Amino acid sequence: MFTLFDPQLQKYPIKVWLENENQLEEECLKQAKNLSNLPFIHKWVALMPDAHSGYGMPIGGVIATEQVIIPKAVGVDIGCGMEFVQTDIPVEILTRTETPNGKLAQAILGDILRNIPTGFEHHSKKQTCSSVVRFKESLTQYQFNEIPTMLLQQLDDAQYQIGTLGSGNHFIELQSDDHGNLGIMVHSGSRNLGFKICNYYNNKAKELNSQEKSSVLPEWDLAYLYTESETGKDYIRWMDLALDFARENRRMMLERVENIVQNLVRKYTDIDKIELSEPVSCHHNYASLEKHYGKTVWVHRKGAIRAAKNEQGIVPGAMGTYSYIIEGKGNPESFESCSHGAGRCMSRTDAKEKFSVQETVNDLKSLGVFLGKAKKSDVGEESRFAYKEIDFVIANETDLIEIRKRLKTVAVVKG
Repeated sequence: MFTLFDPQLQKYPIKVWLENENQLEEECLKQAKNLSNLPFIHKWVALMPDAHSGYGMPIGGVIATEQVIIPKAVGVDIGCGMEFVQTDIPVEILTRTETPNGKLAQAILGDILRNIPTGFEHHSKKQTCSSVVRFKESLTQYQFNEIPTMLLQQLDDAQYQIGTLGSGNHFIELQSDDHGNLGIMVHSGSRNLGFKICNYYNNKAKELNSQEKSSVLPEWDLAYLYTESETGKDYIRWMDLALDFARENRRMMLERVENIVQNLVRKYTDIDKIELSEPVSCHHNYASLEKHYGKTVWVHRKGAIRAAKNEQGIVPGAMGTYSYIIEGKGNPESFESCSHGAGRCMSRTDAKEKFSVQETVNDLKSLGVFLGKAKKSDVGEESRFAYKEIDFVIANETDLIEIRKRLKTVAVVKG
């Protein structure tokens, strides 16, 4: 870790969990310097080793703020995160057992694609969604500054989106631990609900900041809301809904995959009893009220997870590589945070131009990885070579985490 601080150009230092400044992309550094000049930053800006540029704030960035919350520092996919469960099923059964639909792993991927909508697809019928039901009930209990009609419509739409994967880097993976046993991992977020909430309140924040002639420059794309203002309180309630929805979304998909795996394993093998661990779950786009260095502050983790002492989390690599279950060390310098994954080293556009569909598919085949994807035309965006090496990321945060489990991709469903 090193620290960047020029008192002529920055109000606050930037702590970077890398070896030197050359490992940080130029746009990411520019955004971090913008953050370091916000008047309400607590202590410093922290950049995790997977940091790269995002909208307003770098992905892999962590800040603590006093009495304000920044929608773009939470992120557009509020509550995006991970869910993982370990089984006692030997992975070799999935890769060797033949079925009418190919290897057992391929049959499982096929069933996942038939039962879990991916990309921009939603369910054709409303699903049970307890987070939305609870929120609707709360509308009569809280005094909202306003209840936007557009967001109310999203509550209905969300009941078709719950239990859907989405697109981009979202995935469902079948993985092997170092003992050769199967793990199931899900990466997804709050779907269109979180996106709409972020954009609505970011625009409200821009209007309010303009009215008060804020010193935060509009081009930084870091409009903020006072947490004790009515609009700030409203955003926090909607953000909390998106967090609950995202967790429920991942849990629903995980349970459906568990059922698919168990049913097909029992159908095609002599295994009957299957053990499942307690799930590991974490958000990596959110803000929470926490105490750090003697003050209660809003910690924004955008592409970062909480790594409090003894707290478990998930740090996934690119498809075809390793992912890790980690345990936090509670390092105060990172506001008890760590990386959220490998982090992109190439834009989606550049990756799609550089890595063809066939090259990416062949690369996965060479690794022995089965791919399930409804539309493969954009799979090059997710080539493992468009991401940083996950072991490089992990090596730069050994003061933040301990490794508890290593997992290798066996089969993957991409959005």
